[in-house]
Amino acid sequence: MAFASLLEHVGGMGRFQVVSVLLLSLPVLMMASHNLLQNFTAATSDHRCRLGPEANASGLDPEALLRVWVPRGERCQRFVTPQWWLLEANISAPNGSQPETEPCGDGWTYDRSVFTSTIITEWDLVCSSRGLRQLAQSLYMAGVLVGGVFGGLSDRFGRRLVLTWCYLQMAAMGTCSSFAPTFTVYCLFRFLTGMAFSGIVLNSVSLSLEWMPTHMRALVGTFMGYCYTAGQFLLAGVAFAIPDWRQLQLAVSLPFFGFFLYSWWLTESARWLVMVGRSHQALRELQKVARINGKKEEGDKLDIEVKGPFWVPQGVPGTFHRGPLSIHPMDDCPSMVIPYASCPSIHSSSPSQ
Repeated sequence: MAFASLLEHVGGMGRFQVVSVLLLSLPVLMMASHNLLQNFTAATSDHRCRLGPEANASGLDPEALLRVWVPRGERCQRFVTPQWWLLEANISAPNGSQPETEPCGDGWTYDRSVFTSTIITEWDLVCSSRGLRQLAQSLYMAGVLVGGVFGGLSDRFGRRLVLTWCYLQMAAMGTCSSFAPTFTVYCLFRFLTGMAFSGIVLNSVSLSLEWMPTHMRALVGTFMGYCYTAGQFLLAGVAFAIPDWRQLQLAVSLPFFGFFLYSWWLTESARWLVMVGRSHQALRELQKVARINGKKEEGDKLDIEVKGPFWVPQGVPGTFHRGPLSIHPMDDCPSMVIPYASCPSIHSSSPSQ
């Protein structure tokens, strides 16, 4: 029996598949929050040089202080000495020379009308340090690239186990990012968060599609894509509701602890179990799916089909053995659940059948 036909036998697109897709799509909904997070946590607001203590002691009103200490429209420079002549109307610079300026030695003052706190205002990533803003996002994307290793690990250790680990890593590293004491530590946690992002995307898609009937896979893949898109709109609303970057980082990371907890309920891919020779566990998972889909009787028949007429004692000529079951040669491909794993048509990590 082909695996696609086997899925139809245990319920096709039944209750189990619907619940699994929903549970796997919820984290995808939140993935955009981490992928696009720095559009808000690293938003650049209007800024200028902070005035030194000698300026504040002059007794002038704030507008006048800015006029004599900060060049108009300048964000990264201030006057070395106060330019009192700027307080007078229609007065040109003494001697016709331009006043001398210097970098902001006392830090910067930021416009906090939209975002009360960002990593820019926290660590002064402006002017000569403005390139560090792009560095943080680049390191996150480097983590996304390196996270492709979770795809290979899932072929060895299973989709569900690796996915569960990635949920935990995303939750822990995202939470640690919100408490990062320095920019360097923040970048490290963001790199590890990016790795978890790749692991979740790769294994969520694999685990969901490998339990789907062939005719439903395109629809399910599209649905998960729309969930990611919806997450982008969700992030925008949450970001403006939580204008502090540490609180926002925490808000988009804590839900992954919940995803980690319920991921233990998820069912491992029977396709993967068959391919790695864990035939009996694959059979148990298929019977579990059949029960959830209201096909318990069909699930029980699978047990009879494997252990009954197709049981071949070890040592019989013309057979080879994989795991606890004796399996007919591949060119025979008998119509049964576990021996069918030996057929080339599904001996692939891609859910093509």
